[in-house]
Amino acid sequence: MQGMPGCDRVSCRHAAFVSQGRLTVARSKSSARWLKEHFSDPYVKRAQAEGWRSRAVFKLEELLERDRLLKPGMVVVDLGAAPGGWSQMVRESLREHGQDSGRVIALDILPMQGIGGVEFIEGDFREESVLGRLEALLNAQPVDLVLSDMAPNISGVESVDQARAMHLAELAQAFAAAHLKPGGAFLTKLFQGRGFDDYLRGLRADFERVSIRKPKASRARSAEVYALATGRRGTDAVGSSPKVSK
Repeated sequence: MQGMPGCDRVSCRHAAFVSQGRLTVARSKSSARWLKEHFSDPYVKRAQAEGWRSRAVFKLEELLERDRLLKPGMVVVDLGAAPGGWSQMVRESLREHGQDSGRVIALDILPMQGIGGVEFIEGDFREESVLGRLEALLNAQPVDLVLSDMAPNISGVESVDQARAMHLAELAQAFAAAHLKPGGAFLTKLFQGRGFDDYLRGLRADFERVSIRKPKASRARSAEVYALATGRRGTDAVGSSPKVSK
């Protein structure tokens, strides 16, 4: 075992059990602190009071208002949509422009309770069958805005978690590149760390403008930020399947 020089196999195994036990206790304490903080969070309380599905809606609400991302008749795709807070917010915002204004299509590998006016596809958007269902729904209609609030399950190992988070961001970027119309916009969650700067360079090659946003509802201690890319470059045909690795 690395970090335990001079141990024989038996003592190292015992040390591993002790270490695992300490880790379990630490995680339990951390989980208890998180739960206490979560239920005392003003954004959680507000979301519950107002009928939103998650506190994350207030991050998106700020970004939508600040950058005026929504316009009448837009087609919006929400990746990793469950439990549906972002799709719910976009649908409500578009309704302000008229009852039938625009479309919201949500995708997630997890099931999601239905939302009026939101078209939901359950499945992995990297799979051809799921993309086929999306393209059938779109019926050659161009996508104006792609949203991604995807984040990996946290392991507690920073290097692993960062790599997983960047991979999800890369998948979302590939999807946006394949489906956005020229001039379209892409908003994605990022975590500052390894791969962050390279990712932004890639976005700047594909979009006219890239900005970093830290909404007020995003916890201050979190490395979470949002990259907003607007003005999709090029005249590539939309609707082609993204080339991404699983």
